[in-house]
Amino acid sequence: MKPSFTLGIEEEYQTIDPETRDLRSHIHSEIISKGKLKLQERVKPEMHSSVVEVGTGICKNIKEAKAEVFELRRHMVRLANENGLQLAAAGTHPFADWHSQGIFPDDRYKTIVQDMQQVARANLIFGLHVHVGIEDKEASIHLMNAARYFLPHLLALSVNSPFWMGRNTGLMSYRCKVFDKFPRTNIPDYFQSYSEYENFVNLLIRTNCIDNAKKIWWDMRPHPFFGTLEFRVCDIPMRVDETIAIAALMQAILVKLYKLYSGNMGFRLYRRALIMENKWRASRYGLSGKLIDFGRQVELPARELIGELLEFVDDVLDELDSRKEVDYIKTMMSVGTGAERQLHVFEKTKSLKSVVDYIIEETRMGLEVPEQSHAK
Repeated sequence: MKPSFTLGIEEEYQTIDPETRDLRSHIHSEIISKGKLKLQERVKPEMHSSVVEVGTGICKNIKEAKAEVFELRRHMVRLANENGLQLAAAGTHPFADWHSQGIFPDDRYKTIVQDMQQVARANLIFGLHVHVGIEDKEASIHLMNAARYFLPHLLALSVNSPFWMGRNTGLMSYRCKVFDKFPRTNIPDYFQSYSEYENFVNLLIRTNCIDNAKKIWWDMRPHPFFGTLEFRVCDIPMRVDETIAIAALMQAILVKLYKLYSGNMGFRLYRRALIMENKWRASRYGLSGKLIDFGRQVELPARELIGELLEFVDDVLDELDSRKEVDYIKTMMSVGTGAERQLHVFEKTKSLKSVVDYIIEETRMGLEVPEQSHAK
């Protein structure tokens, strides 16, 4: 049966003190409880108490997902303002110190911290997760095998975390270097079948490595409960239009790969170690560096390879009614990544607080919510 290719989009936001521009806990402002009154399960806490996650329901197409993501972000911006906070979308906070951030009081997070100690406490990062409905488990594994190749391309588009604890890290996505201290992260290897993947998961459960497959945190994974393939590689973008464009591209990649798979045409599979070379380049340079075309065995500008990716998916965009959303990728390549824009603001102002103000402004772009003044 053909997959539904439905969409679910999750964004993780920072809650910011408007005076200090530092992260501030949202627990006492009751953002979570107030958000749930209107949004129900679409808003939830994350491990650190200055992180709030929102997620859409199951959306039939990118237009439906776009409307819901806009509404969720708009609502959370207003809710933060009403509680004396600002909302910011970036993969890391420019100068916050994880030592001073509280852990949300939940048994699940308590267990993770107990298990992973400082690795968990230091995991103060903010990502974008996109689910695409692939109900056939066998198909989901084969599509994941092929789609892994494009994960560095997607990361390069989304890089939005150049700063960490007050320092310019020299990387465009430092978030992924923080997260890869966790076990079972990064690019997955490929599996010959769903049963091989299932045997792998069962071995980890049987040997007390994990208690369920949700503790496999790869950059892409078959979700154990939702019947989706979940992309987890990206930093959260600043602008909501960037989130929508990346999600639309992810969906288009899987639809194109499914056409090849269902027509008994393969997509060449590469070892994890090779794809990891491209992931490093994407995290270090974003769109300003080069990625490797392993088929031709040459390195090429990242923007050129992403242009080729857009050509690869072009023939499925009209049937998905996502051409307009995917075309925004060209705008992203023109205006620069979130990381590049953050660095430009810092070079101009020499102020990380100004960088935070810029992130807050970009987070609100296109939402049509009243502007809020920032302390200077």
